Amino acid sequence: MKAAVLNEYGSVEKFEILDVPTPKPGFDEVLVKVMATSVNPLDFQVRRGDYKNELQLPVITGHDVSGVIVEIGTGVKNFKVGDEVYYTPEIFNGNGSYAEYHIANEFIIGIKPKNVSHLEAATFPLAAGTAWEMLYTRAQLKINQTILIHGGGGGVGIPTIQMAKAMGAIVYTTARTVHHEFLKALGADHIIDYEKENYIDAILKLTNNKGVDVVIDTLGGNTLSDSGKILSQMGQVVTLVDIEKPQNLIHAWGKNATYHFVFTRQSRNKLDELTKLIEAGKLKPVLNKVFPLSEIGKAHNLLEFKEGDKDFYGKVGIQIGN
Repeated sequence: MKAAVLNEYGSVEKFEILDVPTPKPGFDEVLVKVMATSVNPLDFQVRRGDYKNELQLPVITGHDVSGVIVEIGTGVKNFKVGDEVYYTPEIFNGNGSYAEYHIANEFIIGIKPKNVSHLEAATFPLAAGTAWEMLYTRAQLKINQTILIHGGGGGVGIPTIQMAKAMGAIVYTTARTVHHEFLKALGADHIIDYEKENYIDAILKLTNNKGVDVVIDTLGGNTLSDSGKILSQMGQVVTLVDIEKPQNLIHAWGKNATYHFVFTRQSRNKLDELTKLIEAGKLKPVLNKVFPLSEIGKAHNLLEFKEGDKDFYGKVGIQIGN
């Protein structure tokens, strides 16, 4: 099978499109013909070596799959050959999705939503799955609560806005002005251009100094320490970003705040819930650029550096199967 193999860490030139053996499914495993995948920040972080202690080279990275089961291993009970499925491969455990075929345990895969294509389905598992875990599992967001989603135009921000709105929340987000109209259409109630105004001042003004009930951090930096300044009493901060440096949480302490640190986990139940939202039209794909596997480097450069499109937002898809 063809695969984008990473033999050393670094720039996109380190990817090699190679012929490698097609894997065989073991107990409780299925072999999936990968029709499409997508690019996430985690992918370029892995490529450049941010997680080199978690992986052994050479490796096939990639963290989204939409495809068709072509073979099942012994013990598989819930799926059959021909099923269309989507999922996130187990992170830091085996090869990923930048290949024509992928092996997965049946417990982490779900049936693909019927109303989207494979390319569209491949935009959901990691990003929307992370959003689900942040909103439903951790924050347990409630109707009429207020939420600030940092980075609304990003791969995780986009499904988080849609889900928060579906849950009945009042949604604030940060984004450049060029993306405001699009994010309003997704359901954002108030959008702050972080390049033109201080989001802390803006949130306090918009909420009459009460602050918001939940902050979703997709950015890192000083977000953890600054979030305490805009939280309501008993507020919550949910972050998916590594802590790069110690941060002073004194403002959060004064608010009796709760912090959640999310490293997303794979499960069929989560995918089944996403499928319900997608098929109900409450969670829509935002696929704005598609590359073939042979141009995986260009796809990474677009997402990581906005190369060729400084205003890019949404997801980058990779077409693999036909």
